[in-house]
Amino acid sequence: MKYISALLALFLILSLLTCNAATCFAAEAGSENTADSEDALSLAAPSAILMEADTGTILYEKNSHERLRPASVTKIMTLLLIFEALEKGQIHSDDTVTVSEHASEMGGSQVYLETGETQTVNDLIKCISIASANDAAVAMAEYIDGTEEAFVAHMNEKAKTLNMNDTTFVNCCGLEADGHLTSAHDIALMSRELSNNHPQIHDYCTIWMDHITHTTRKGTSDFGLTNTNKLLRQYSYCTGLKTGYTSQSGFCLSATATRDHINLIAVVMAEENSKIRNKEAVSLLDYGFAHCQVYSDPLDSKLPDLTVSRGKQDSIGLAYASPFQYVITDGSSSEEITKELHIPDSLEAPVKKGDTVGCIEFHIGKRLLGSVDIIAKETVPAATLADCYLDCLSMLLLK
Repeated sequence: MKYISALLALFLILSLLTCNAATCFAAEAGSENTADSEDALSLAAPSAILMEADTGTILYEKNSHERLRPASVTKIMTLLLIFEALEKGQIHSDDTVTVSEHASEMGGSQVYLETGETQTVNDLIKCISIASANDAAVAMAEYIDGTEEAFVAHMNEKAKTLNMNDTTFVNCCGLEADGHLTSAHDIALMSRELSNNHPQIHDYCTIWMDHITHTTRKGTSDFGLTNTNKLLRQYSYCTGLKTGYTSQSGFCLSATATRDHINLIAVVMAEENSKIRNKEAVSLLDYGFAHCQVYSDPLDSKLPDLTVSRGKQDSIGLAYASPFQYVITDGSSSEEITKELHIPDSLEAPVKKGDTVGCIEFHIGKRLLGSVDIIAKETVPAATLADCYLDCLSMLLLK
């Protein structure tokens, strides 16, 4: 009996040890898989991010909030403010800009604008977008806000509104300056804002070669512009956006690309050379196109009218507040997505146009992907005593 008990005890001990070992192995294997997933790209870049542009979904990131020198990638914000000024009617593309001495003295990448020379806003945008011209960037900054300093303050204000919390701009072109810092994450944010709200930027930054005409006291001469973004010739889906390099920043890039209605933004910073910069940007973009599927629902079907009690009218029309988009990154099929409509049986006046009265939810299985508000299409004021009196009178007359 004692022998059998001893065998049972030994069996239990061995079982527990085996179970614990299996549990530990499973935990370690799970951790290893997570690490492999996070570092699947094995980027050399010290900081990088991949974002789906339409929804802002982050598909991959590596030290994305590390504050680094952006070099000429800074000009994404400069271009954003230029296009906002155009949209507001503050400036126009055919306006003539006179180049200041300060602008003409910019070093680094430039188109050799001279003091007193004039160029159109359109041509200066080309100089910034194609040739990454520092002198053109400063000329536009001064044209919009009077001085580069005022424009830089404008840049920092815009950065705050975009929640670019890692960013401090000191100049408008990206020349080396103490404290001029941002992050891959923040670059993706401003790239998305520029690309989504001002898509005409891609008409400029996809130009491979162009020219401007210098007209100065010395006469007239053409100056060639060649795009600094070689990815345009190396990656067929590339639509922009901005390169950057200084000896201190290393090679930086915010690359935009579109394939099968999927729009991506890949940012790499502080790369060793332009070849690695471009190669790793392509790796990010290929990873994104392989791993994400954008589900879009225009939500253009008609919603039922709702009964309104105690109002000046008996019913009200409904509308979806916006279309719905979701980036599927886990391999699920869009065919698995289901919709659930949540609206009340009736409403009580008053109801204002635009009031949220319900929502539509999107699910895969039990997982909520997101929702869109359902809003009132019109205003229905509450009925007054006079309205009630007239209703009663109408009912009596009908009898």
